[in-house]
Amino acid sequence: MMHAFVFPGQGSQYPGMGKDHYERSAFAKRLYEQANEILGFRISDIMFTGTEEELKQTNVTQPAVFLHSVIAFKSIEDARPDMVAGHSLGEFSALVASGVLSFEDGVRLVSIRASAMQKACELTPSGMAAVLGLEDEKVAAICEAVQAGTGEVVVPANYNCPGQLVISGSKKGIEVACERLKAAGAKRALPLPVGGAFHSPLMEPARQELQAAIETTTFYNANSVIYQNVVARPVVDKDEIKKNLIDQLTGPVQWTQSIQAMIANGATKFTEVGPGKVLQGLINKINKEVATEGVN
Repeated sequence: MMHAFVFPGQGSQYPGMGKDHYERSAFAKRLYEQANEILGFRISDIMFTGTEEELKQTNVTQPAVFLHSVIAFKSIEDARPDMVAGHSLGEFSALVASGVLSFEDGVRLVSIRASAMQKACELTPSGMAAVLGLEDEKVAAICEAVQAGTGEVVVPANYNCPGQLVISGSKKGIEVACERLKAAGAKRALPLPVGGAFHSPLMEPARQELQAAIETTTFYNANSVIYQNVVARPVVDKDEIKKNLIDQLTGPVQWTQSIQAMIANGATKFTEVGPGKVLQGLINKINKEVATEGVN
């Protein structure tokens, strides 16, 4: 009986997020005010009273989701995860929850990551697309064939659950891949409303910027086992955790594989901490036997 805590990524934000914690708890209020100071703008105001449009800006979305998740986690009495994992950005929340990163360093790194990704998005017209109803291997093979044949970048970016993948790449690469994926039997291949090709080689400039910041940040020993996106297995060594966190910007989020590995190693209950219920839905599609719940 092992208890895993999981943390969502970009896309789970909503107007009014985190407001309950701020109003109910002096501890939460202090953390939000600390984050406002580190970021140099009042993110709490945008979270509590901003529009959906304002919350969609990457430099707002990422710290907002991170803060909501981390503050929700710190508000749980006696939270003792046996294992943690986070989807994309959520990996930073997971690292704070497992004691590897301090709250302050987490805020700082997430802010650097968000602005570096924003800059990388502006360099190349690029995007992402959801692919439904096709085996993972087939999607990967088609992406590879499109890259080889056209010279355009297109790669699997998020393995969310069986039959649900997200691909990432140049606008042209996505376009060609979507046509071929539909021809190969995908139920849907839909471009997503995101600003760039996250988790693809087009994020290389952002990876370099994040690497410089991560390498000068103190990472502590984990007090619970962390499963990282790019390797989909438990990682304990601090240097390896750093490397995987850096590689995640240009590598795929292996969520399906991570959840399967956690279950294989004894996880029977998953608690999603933060905004939304996306991860609970994905986990239930990966394995119907495990218990899921949410804390937001």
